Amino acid sequence: MALAPLDWVAALGRAALDLCQRTGAVTLFALTALSHLLRPPFHPRLFLRAFLDIAWFSLPVVGLTALFTGMVLALQSYSGFSRFGAEGAIANVVVLSITRELGPVLAGLMIAGRIGAAFAAEIGTMRVTDQIDALTTLSTNPMKYLVTPRLLAGILAMPLLVLVADILGVMGGYLIGTLKLGFSGPAYLKATLDFLQWMDVVSGLAKAAVFGFVVALMGTWCGYTSRGGAQGVGAATTTAVVSSSILILALDYVLTEAFFAR
Repeated sequence: MALAPLDWVAALGRAALDLCQRTGAVTLFALTALSHLLRPPFHPRLFLRAFLDIAWFSLPVVGLTALFTGMVLALQSYSGFSRFGAEGAIANVVVLSITRELGPVLAGLMIAGRIGAAFAAEIGTMRVTDQIDALTTLSTNPMKYLVTPRLLAGILAMPLLVLVADILGVMGGYLIGTLKLGFSGPAYLKATLDFLQWMDVVSGLAKAAVFGFVVALMGTWCGYTSRGGAQGVGAATTTAVVSSSILILALDYVLTEAFFAR
């Protein structure tokens, strides 16, 4: 049965109200978790575990993604620029694209799929099995114990991970440029270093810190608020990955506008 015009308006209003409610809930959740950064007790073991999960154990997948992205970018740039006799700009395009955009965005998406899902599944399982309530019973603040260390780890670990991704992405372009496209190695490196500016790297690392915070926030929030047993945990995991990915792409535009708009 087709909906009447007023029914469409009502459905749109309900969706808008639900979005506002969820945005407010996530914001309050983030502010509460961040407030615990300044108040003891601290849990360095939990922070170190989350930091290693993001910065070290995620390095292979992020490194391979960045390496092959740089290689593909060099090949695609050559196939396009060769039509206009602008092959010499390939090194510039690779380093600019990797450091400003592809490095932080692709690393953020990979971390959203790996770490965001893991955070949501772990904390969601604790929620549906009443382990979070048990922490409260034992006079342990669940936000400080489960959420705050992961948020801090996401903020600090992602820039380090993206820095490595930038290096590997540029290396991928260098390998293709020198081994396949016939560029001189020293000339390629000189073109890369001459064109690269500190703001390109800094903007990418700033994006990485924001993306790390977003991934950790959505993973912990979706897990912390999950309900309904195993099915609810699965839904929370999916929501964490999807929402993190969408927010990364949206915030990438906002941050790019803030850094480079004239």
